[in-house]
Amino acid sequence: MEILDWIILGTTLAFIVGYGVWKNNSHNTIKDYLKGGNKAGWWTVGLSVMATQASAITFLSTPGQAYHDGMGFVQFYFGLPFAMLIICLFFIPVYHKLNVYTAYEFLEKRFNRDVRILTALLFLIQRGLAAGITIYAPAIILSVVLGWDLKILIVLVGTLVISYTMVGGTKAVNVTQKQQMFIIFLGMFIAFGYIIHRFPEGIGFIEALKIAGQSDKLNVIDFTVDLNNRYTFWSGITGGLFLALSYFGTDQSQVQRYLSGKSLKESQMGLIMNGVLKVPMQFFILMVGVMVFVFYQFESAPINFNPKALAAVYNSDLSTPFKILENENRSTQTEIQTLLLKDNQNPEITQKIVELNKLEKSQREQAKALIKTVAPDQETNDKDYVFISFILGYLPSGLIGLLLAVIFSAAMSSTASELNALAATTTIDLYLPNVKKNSEKQSIYASKVFTLLWGIVAILFASVGNLFENLIQLVNIIGSLFYGTILGIFIVAIFIKSINGKAIFWAAIISEGLVLICYAFQMVSFLWLNVIGVGLTLLLALLLKSLKKI
Repeated sequence: MEILDWIILGTTLAFIVGYGVWKNNSHNTIKDYLKGGNKAGWWTVGLSVMATQASAITFLSTPGQAYHDGMGFVQFYFGLPFAMLIICLFFIPVYHKLNVYTAYEFLEKRFNRDVRILTALLFLIQRGLAAGITIYAPAIILSVVLGWDLKILIVLVGTLVISYTMVGGTKAVNVTQKQQMFIIFLGMFIAFGYIIHRFPEGIGFIEALKIAGQSDKLNVIDFTVDLNNRYTFWSGITGGLFLALSYFGTDQSQVQRYLSGKSLKESQMGLIMNGVLKVPMQFFILMVGVMVFVFYQFESAPINFNPKALAAVYNSDLSTPFKILENENRSTQTEIQTLLLKDNQNPEITQKIVELNKLEKSQREQAKALIKTVAPDQETNDKDYVFISFILGYLPSGLIGLLLAVIFSAAMSSTASELNALAATTTIDLYLPNVKKNSEKQSIYASKVFTLLWGIVAILFASVGNLFENLIQLVNIIGSLFYGTILGIFIVAIFIKSINGKAIFWAAIISEGLVLICYAFQMVSFLWLNVIGVGLTLLLALLLKSLKKI
């Protein structure tokens, strides 16, 4: 990194933190602190909702996902627009009518305190884990690629977020997320344009799409019915729908974003904005990854993008066979490059390119196997390292700083929402109901303390965390373990009035246990856990109700 990169990165982070603290350092009521005084317009709500979901993991991991597996991951989001409509029609009106601070307050009014506390605890567990991962994800990757100290990075990101979230509350989160989303979109569009600009002469965007298509990177929709296939059209509109319903409808980190809206209409419009823009946004980020793949068709790509994995095998007894494999892979890439610069629409050449791409992929798998042999604990799945390696290896000075600012901004925006929501849930659902006398000032103070405590928990979890699989999948796996049960509780609360609190309480506990068993034994792909969790909670609640003793 050059001095210009450091200036851009440092100035961006300092401005976000400083502005968030400066504009929102005074709160007279708990409503001001946790709901931003209900002053957010639909545009602010929409951007805040998008920024909460678009963590650093999105911008580090998604391009790498597309680089390796193509555009199919976008199917994961196919159920999201339908989820936004359902939440706008049924969930938000209930929250606004009851004027709640958290989604779980509603459950005590509908059932009893036990159900409220159980659901709040399920949220706190899964979101507390996710907050640690949100900090850990960019820190581990940047530490590996840049050579920075991991723990210092974790503490840096965590401290920056805690500072303005604790001081400014929900309004600080909202206003800083607008700035962060501007930086994120600016950086990604510039990166996209620069990648295309770096293609060889005669290769434009249309030609790049043809090249990507030859390697099956543009297969967007998969209609096959396979419960073990993570990303298909059917898993997207079922498992993805239920996951989106749970996340946006019952997860306080999202609910708090639209509860800060000026009115019911402003909150609904903000969510509709997210429903309209989210799928195109993810499609674009995946397309960036596909363009990175095309870029590396004309440049020599490492056989594995994880520097630590390469270092581990270089320093082992298998370094010689690994280097031989690297040379073979480099020769394969060179042959592909030569053919692509010829008439790549010639059927014989096209078929040869397809065969070489399969060989190149096979060589990468062999490299992973060798790495795993010498370093079983080393991460061989290098999807999360693809985009950051490209940024540092090929982007000019200034643009590197901007893209790093994108990654840090995304990490800060999503983590701020999570800490804000964790503090709100702890204060409103667990602390205040057990305090007999409490002033507004004491409530605000308690919320700030809980923000600090959850921030420390997230930093500690991130410090002992471990990278496994693709990070964007990891976050969704954690959500899928809990969201189905939580959504089942809310569906019963809103739509099935005959079921009482005792029945849904025990149904939720049994359902959550069964979901965890399904995951432990890998019975189905994780997206289906959302459907299973909802279905089990509903069926068990109906069954327990029919026993009449509950």
